[in-house]
Amino acid sequence: MENTRMKKIWIFIIALIGFVTTIELAKVYYDANFNPYALASFCTVNEFIDCDGIARTTESQFFGIPLAYWGMFLYAFIFLMLIADKLKNFKLLKFMEVFKNPLDYIACLGIIAFTISMILLCLSLFEIQKLCILCAFTYILNLLIGLIALDYKNGGLVKAFKQSVTDFLDAIKNKAYLIAFIVVMLLAGAGLAYTTVTLKFAPQVKHARMFDEFVKAKKNKYAITGNILGNPEGKIILYTYTDYRCPICKVNNMMIYKLAKELKNVRIEHRNLPLDTECNKYLTQPFHDGSCTMARYALAAKKQGKFWDIDNAFFQNIPANEPFDEKKMLKIAEDLGLNMEQLKKDADSLEIRQEIQKEIDEAYKQGINGTPSMKVGNDIHTGIRAYPDLKKWVIEKSEQQK
Repeated sequence: MENTRMKKIWIFIIALIGFVTTIELAKVYYDANFNPYALASFCTVNEFIDCDGIARTTESQFFGIPLAYWGMFLYAFIFLMLIADKLKNFKLLKFMEVFKNPLDYIACLGIIAFTISMILLCLSLFEIQKLCILCAFTYILNLLIGLIALDYKNGGLVKAFKQSVTDFLDAIKNKAYLIAFIVVMLLAGAGLAYTTVTLKFAPQVKHARMFDEFVKAKKNKYAITGNILGNPEGKIILYTYTDYRCPICKVNNMMIYKLAKELKNVRIEHRNLPLDTECNKYLTQPFHDGSCTMARYALAAKKQGKFWDIDNAFFQNIPANEPFDEKKMLKIAEDLGLNMEQLKKDADSLEIRQEIQKEIDEAYKQGINGTPSMKVGNDIHTGIRAYPDLKKWVIEKSEQQK
């Protein structure tokens, strides 16, 4: 009896620490996803130890509910189990009598939570490549709770799981409890369906899904041929500033193609902004090696009437996260049926080098120094935005210019 009492005290203390920690994690999650004015949290130390960064990923939620909230529910349920034998004496809480062996349930929950935690840790380290120290702390707490709650003299973990299943089956033999269980499960299912569909608590997932069409596409179905993208007579001009070695420019580029298909009064004008010290005098250190060379060849292809052909081919076939391969670039150009001798001559010409320098200078004069960037009228946006937001922005600027 004394041993059981001490176990409950220790479990209560650890669960209380865990509950407070998950409250802090919920705050970090809220600030990262809902508060644009929030400062970095104390547990965001560098690019690797980054609680805020993890909170913004799609992996920080389950069924649309932040993992921090699931943790709070876990610790709250553990508190409930610790006093189940007291609560069942109240008439309204008589149903608590179904929990006959609270420590067994706590042990199972602790071990299951720790197992899930290890899966989350692997995702964090190997996929996201960041670590949330507060999350890791709760993983340890979950393991401690499970280990303390186990009855090692009478079967340990195996006994805990068997006893939990047995108690559950005994409980649902009571018709009233079975009906109550079904009602609770239906309500929980409805709640999870709502949070999963609306993503009210997971805006980062909703935002990521808006990019799925472009991120997951194996090829650009909106691609065109020639030097003109959009309506040649379009009154609205969208200037797009790109770098062929920019990782997110590929997605943004595909959006631009789709936009040109859907908005009949828009013309797209491409401007090169290679972030490469070979041609960009504003940079102090190497960044996107090879982007100046690709920009030169894109402009050279324009002389042969295939600018947007090579523009799309570069983004689709030369991954920005791989070292620049000039032979691969030339093979792509050759496959497009370009006159390679003339292409190389034009790409190396003073005319095209000066044109690229002029485009870079004009971009920096306007305060544009990053890619992707877009400009409609006098309004400039740097960075990628979801396609519906991009389309809405261009339409709004179009209306203002009428």
